[in-house]
Amino acid sequence: MSNNKDIILWKHKIIPKIMGIILFVFCSLNIFGCFQPSKSKSQNSPSVGQKKKIVVWHWMTDRHDYFLELAKKYKDLTGVEVVFELYAPSDAYSQKIRAAGQAFTIPDIFGILAEKRDFGAFVKAGHLADLSQELNKDNGAWRKQFVKGALEVNEFLPNNEFGVKPGIYGIPIDIMTIQLLYNKKLFRQAGLDPDRPPRTWDEFIAAARKLRDAGIQGLVSGWGEIWMIYCFATNYAFNIMGEEKVFATFRGEVPYTDPDWIQVFSLFKQLSDENLLATGIVTMVNKKAEQTFANELAAFAFNGSWCVNVYEGMNPNLDYGVIMPPSFSQKYPMKIWGAAGSSFVVNDRSLRKNEAIAFLKWLTMEEQQLYLLKTTKNPPSNKNCLTKISPLLYEFTKQMDNSTHPNIWPAHEFPVVIERFNKGIQSIIIKEKTPEQLGRELQELKEQELKRQKEK
Repeated sequence: MSNNKDIILWKHKIIPKIMGIILFVFCSLNIFGCFQPSKSKSQNSPSVGQKKKIVVWHWMTDRHDYFLELAKKYKDLTGVEVVFELYAPSDAYSQKIRAAGQAFTIPDIFGILAEKRDFGAFVKAGHLADLSQELNKDNGAWRKQFVKGALEVNEFLPNNEFGVKPGIYGIPIDIMTIQLLYNKKLFRQAGLDPDRPPRTWDEFIAAARKLRDAGIQGLVSGWGEIWMIYCFATNYAFNIMGEEKVFATFRGEVPYTDPDWIQVFSLFKQLSDENLLATGIVTMVNKKAEQTFANELAAFAFNGSWCVNVYEGMNPNLDYGVIMPPSFSQKYPMKIWGAAGSSFVVNDRSLRKNEAIAFLKWLTMEEQQLYLLKTTKNPPSNKNCLTKISPLLYEFTKQMDNSTHPNIWPAHEFPVVIERFNKGIQSIIIKEKTPEQLGRELQELKEQELKRQKEK
């Protein structure tokens, strides 16, 4: 009988009390936000009391230690902890960012290494904060501190081809241009005047021939990384036919069989036919190309402003100059690729968004920019620091007004056509194709892609 009473007591008094305690704990947890956030919020969103910790993902192995020093300084100044997490190489980093975007686990601050259309996809998915309002505060004080053109690669204009809401979605921490470098010591060995580098294509060819005859390799570049071929080729396309005709080609209004495009492809044929390129250039990665130039095994290099730091580490005594790629035509100006070098974006879903933006403002202030300039040798994005850069870096940065970049172009080529374009030029260099053959191949592929697009 006592057992039955115990059972009744358990059912009607003890169990309700236990359930009440569980319900109270459940509600308390819900009120104080201790549940894992839903996928409408970043998985990195903090609970109350943890909002002063900003997580930054990046790929920049050469800058990681300096980022850590800046993070320590920022915490001392503000009490806000900034955690930099390095994921390298860049390909692995990009894969991690894509996966994190799909899983809604991106950090507070990160960078996007991708074409503009992929950048736009992150915006359309709601991952990136529009920073335009912050840049325009106080009569545009933050915006005005940047070098002209530095913000453009991170900006989407009205009626853009990607259907992205107009705005600026990234902040540059440095800038870059890609130009031609020449070795002054090797110039002297070949009887060339190092104070009179080539300014035209004919002068460039004449100098490269003289170097070749002296047993010195001519041009080296990382053309195994085919985007660098595209960079060099579009430089000369703009110079030979002008920007509007290039963009008209991308829109399908001008064929790749046009004589101007055949002329662009023929430049590579001339370099190859006259043996003016470094051996193995079509399979050479840029790191190998940098080693070749730093070790004084080639007289010319096509490379970006980041190389100043690279060459100093490889050969501190390297004596070289920086020039614009020599122009082929006087009809249109030579354009070089240049814009923001590395940029950071802010996770629009982060509960630390305001703190993240505040940190980027601090990071792009003059004092921090000068520290990064001194330690990494990358040209700063803050224009107030440009008077402090070295003569070599100045040669890179002074051409920003003559720069362009795929991320600011009003029209873009199909990725599959770009790939065929670059590999086709490699085939011209190794004498497997003629410029005319490549023109016909590209036009045929282009027409197929235009037809496929219309059928969608």
